[in-house]
Amino acid sequence: MATFMLPCHGLVLKPSSSLPKLGSPVLRTGLKKKRRVAVCRAAPVVFRDLDADDFRHPLDKQNTLLLRVIPGLNELGKALLGPVSEQVMLLENIGTSVLVAENQLSDLHQLLVEAAEVLNIEAPDLYVRQNPVPNAYTLAINGRKPFIVIHTSLVELLTKKELQAVLAHELGHLKCDHGVFLTFANILTVGAYIVPGLGGLIAQRLEEQLFRWLRSAELTCDRAALLVAQDPKVVISVLMKLAGGCPSLSDQLNVDAFLEQARSYDKAASSPVGWYIRNAQTSQLSHPLPVMRAREIDDWSRSNEYQSLLKRAIQHEAAQKV
Repeated sequence: MATFMLPCHGLVLKPSSSLPKLGSPVLRTGLKKKRRVAVCRAAPVVFRDLDADDFRHPLDKQNTLLLRVIPGLNELGKALLGPVSEQVMLLENIGTSVLVAENQLSDLHQLLVEAAEVLNIEAPDLYVRQNPVPNAYTLAINGRKPFIVIHTSLVELLTKKELQAVLAHELGHLKCDHGVFLTFANILTVGAYIVPGLGGLIAQRLEEQLFRWLRSAELTCDRAALLVAQDPKVVISVLMKLAGGCPSLSDQLNVDAFLEQARSYDKAASSPVGWYIRNAQTSQLSHPLPVMRAREIDDWSRSNEYQSLLKRAIQHEAAQKV
């Protein structure tokens, strides 16, 4: 399943009373309820004619082509992702989560709808699941409406803008047709070890190729997050909190310092030995390291490609108003 976050094993985040809960009413000291005041912020520019290839990372394009030429990959994936597997995954997520809607966690629902509009994509279902590990993932099954699952600990950790960036990242998987492929790719990685005739060696090679593709797909979806947030610091802040954040430290974290840390990592990994160690560090990961993702999104935010997309959307929006 496509995840925005790297697993943070052993990290248990307790709810913080200082953080606002999405959708919770604010009460006066008396018996009367105080009217909720909407947070005023400039609406993001909408990309009406956005195509997936407009923001797809070059490594995503390259590794997708390499994955597609593997003989029998699609057939094996379809065999593993049968009706039973689909039903298990569907019921597992739906049965243990809360479905977000206009009348259920309405703030989250609005963030999703707005992000989907910006990326020119239909909003999927969204579920919130109780889990101490900050995470979000997308599940797309053939013939069914795709859905996103977000963990409660992630809601506690992030601001609303950061949460919307996470949702936009997951929408990026759907926009780029990663969803279904990611779903059966994860099953395939496990199933290849038990399918007769494949053997551990083939499975290991396939796993390496899948992880290489998954890492590049994550870079693409970080770009989708930036297209919605339209502020690289919002996306980088999510990655920073993933690397070393918790609710009690949030107000002390510094995005600029984290970017400097990312650049120092690049410098340390530039030597032959550093290059080898970096590859060894990342070859078995499904996601790039947070510092690498931060540097990538900072670079893309300064690129002509991103600026042109933004300019095109602004011009289109201005023409529509006229």
